[in-house]
Amino acid sequence: MSRRAPVPLVALVAVAALVAACSSDADGDSAPSPAPSTSTATTPEPTSERTSEPTSEPTEPGGPDLDLALSETVEDSVYPEIGDPGVDALHYDLDLTWDPESDTLTGHEILTFRSTADAEQFQLDFSDTLDVTSVAIDGTELDHEQRGKDLVVTHPVATDERYVVEIRYQGTPEPVDAPTTRGDFSTTGFTIDDEHQAWTMQEPYGAFTWYAVNDQPADKALYDFTLQVPTPWTGVANGEQVGDEDLEGVHRTRFHLAEPASSYLVTMAFGDYDKTEDTGPGGLPITYWTPAGDGVPSILRGSPDALAWLEERLGPYPFDTAGILVVDSESGMETQTMITISPDVSDADVLHEYAHHWYGDQVTPSDWRDVWMNEGMATYLQFLWQAEQVGVPIDDYLDDVAGSEARTRAENGPPGDFDPGEFAAPNVYLSGAFLWHALRLRVGEEPFWKAVRGWPLSQDNQNADRDTLLAYLEEQTGEDLGAFWDAWLLGDTTPPLS
Repeated sequence: MSRRAPVPLVALVAVAALVAACSSDADGDSAPSPAPSTSTATTPEPTSERTSEPTSEPTEPGGPDLDLALSETVEDSVYPEIGDPGVDALHYDLDLTWDPESDTLTGHEILTFRSTADAEQFQLDFSDTLDVTSVAIDGTELDHEQRGKDLVVTHPVATDERYVVEIRYQGTPEPVDAPTTRGDFSTTGFTIDDEHQAWTMQEPYGAFTWYAVNDQPADKALYDFTLQVPTPWTGVANGEQVGDEDLEGVHRTRFHLAEPASSYLVTMAFGDYDKTEDTGPGGLPITYWTPAGDGVPSILRGSPDALAWLEERLGPYPFDTAGILVVDSESGMETQTMITISPDVSDADVLHEYAHHWYGDQVTPSDWRDVWMNEGMATYLQFLWQAEQVGVPIDDYLDDVAGSEARTRAENGPPGDFDPGEFAAPNVYLSGAFLWHALRLRVGEEPFWKAVRGWPLSQDNQNADRDTLLAYLEEQTGEDLGAFWDAWLLGDTTPPLS
């Protein structure tokens, strides 16, 4: 998640500018062409071609490709009341219709899931503001009960067996309170604007405000969307657009997400949008969805350059498509393959959000206690890019931010042990970025960048925690990093950089 992140050094002292690792600043130029780092970093060679072709056909709910979405589910240590480790969602087929006159969402969901335990019932996160009209498996309607935010379905399940459950529902979705004191978002989930357009952002949770879901990051799943809204409005979601038709005043679009995503990385919107296509490195398809008549801001047009700069350091972009969806928000999200972002963005924000596609999307934390892994790296890459823009070494650049890092560590705690009521405070961004820089100084340029580039590939389409990352880094660098790790993640005061 991100918030406005300015380029000038003096502005970086403002912690609020860094609170959301998917940045956003109003005026600014397009992201620059890739340039050598002003630091002494040794960066990997970029690749020139895409390694795969976009997928054109939706995934069949019962097909063997669903093995790609098998997850090792967990109970979240920060928000244990959200999600159920007994469910491993494999595929969500969401057929959604939005009526802006009545603010009514009508949903037909087909969820394929694997049970991870034997039980007489299963449950999903689902808002009680929506009315569930039926739940069925194999055409047989099942008893179900809404218990607060939990939809409990009476049906026996067995360990490692797969089930296809069909859920029909309707109502007016409402966002829920976000567990944060940040100023750029106080609610999370399905949001309706003054013109009755709708959009979603849902970190650390909130997907359950518009579909039945296992709303915890360790559970990745595949998605297909069929979205209907009155013409000329459009429905937009993650992935490749595989359908677009007008049916007697109804505009129907279909989207297919070919690689598994955690629920907080899913996006969906209904509104009056223009679609603009672009091309990124190696022929990568990029799509911009912007408010009708507004045109595409030059900052969004900087996407190809931002992605090229990131590919030099992280390797090839890990998905088949990329894009940006502009919504009426003050924040932004690294939603997989289709960034959801405020109209008041900066080029640094765009780069930050794209950086998350390696750190956050390709490899995703299994528990919210490790959100620093994503936010710290995306912020560090943003700092490296910004240092290039102002022409200073990264060490000098970080000197200007060091006071803010020390303050947020003192006020918000260490990045690896934050207050659950202070989700995405500046500590996970700033302290996380400093941790990565301290690691670079300790192990050296070549081992650092080799490890940074290799980590997402080593966990492709998977989830991971800090222990797995530590073991990987120690193996790659040959260093015993245990004491270093504990000091930076759990220390009350900032350790020395060298």
